[in-house]
Amino acid sequence: MDEPSPTIDPLTNQFGSLNDLSHELASLQDLAMRGSWRSILDKVSRARSLDLLTKPDDHLIYLSYNVLALTKLRRFSDASNELDSLHDFNSHHYKYETYPKLYHTRSGSMVPFSLRFIHAQLPFKLGNRQEGHLINHDYLDPVLVSKLGYIQMQIGDFEGAKGSFHRVETMLNERKNDDSSALSEVEFRNLVNRSKALVFLVGKDYVSAVREYEECMERDPADVVAVNNKALCLMYLRDLSDSIKVLENSLERVPTVALNETLVVNLCSMYELAYVNHSEIKRTLSNWIARVAPDDFDASCTRILTSKDAES
Repeated sequence: MDEPSPTIDPLTNQFGSLNDLSHELASLQDLAMRGSWRSILDKVSRARSLDLLTKPDDHLIYLSYNVLALTKLRRFSDASNELDSLHDFNSHHYKYETYPKLYHTRSGSMVPFSLRFIHAQLPFKLGNRQEGHLINHDYLDPVLVSKLGYIQMQIGDFEGAKGSFHRVETMLNERKNDDSSALSEVEFRNLVNRSKALVFLVGKDYVSAVREYEECMERDPADVVAVNNKALCLMYLRDLSDSIKVLENSLERVPTVALNETLVVNLCSMYELAYVNHSEIKRTLSNWIARVAPDDFDASCTRILTSKDAES
């Protein structure tokens, strides 16, 4: 009698298709790409009812698509209930090494990152901001709290972001950073001003944002974030001339600090908006950068077309 052929692990088989990874995964992905979220719910329900999901990672993959579909359809409570069924994401039940006969030498968590992301986002969607672990902790690091505010701003939690920024300002006023932060007083005050400016910027109050950034620059002319963002605010106010001057002056005063790709990209974009002969101006800037920039500086940020680019 012939010996059975060795089992091929599809997770480590580079030639496998999506369907090798999980039951009809290709069709699930296709439905997601087309935004057919209700069809995904139907497909997941059918696969579960017919016991088509045989491996632990099958269940997790289908659950991930189900949670994504519920979230896209704004059925946040249903998505939360589905996630609650997993209990602890870090449980050994969701580790590849727990099932050596199925996954051989593969190790680590089989929980998709997308599932963790949705799990972190759902409390906000359900209006439960206080369930976030970061918000509940009484952190004394102003930089960490400020970064939390930026994250809240990015996911649309405007009020939560303002609350985090207010905490940073309170920490400054109460001098809570004496033992827990390496920030100098200037750095701390600029952190507060930049946070205030961001709130104004998102609210399209560019004049007030400029005022906050100017305070930062008065304390520290090398605060590149304040310099760059002040220039952007002036551009939004349709004052291209002054926005260009702000960036050019910073490059002249503190080239070793101000010379970074983001600032140069913004300056070149402003040149393109302001001048007909922007190619010549950008070439002059590029020549100057070549003399003073460090070796790892990406010169392509000036966006000057080469002869090869023009031909293509």
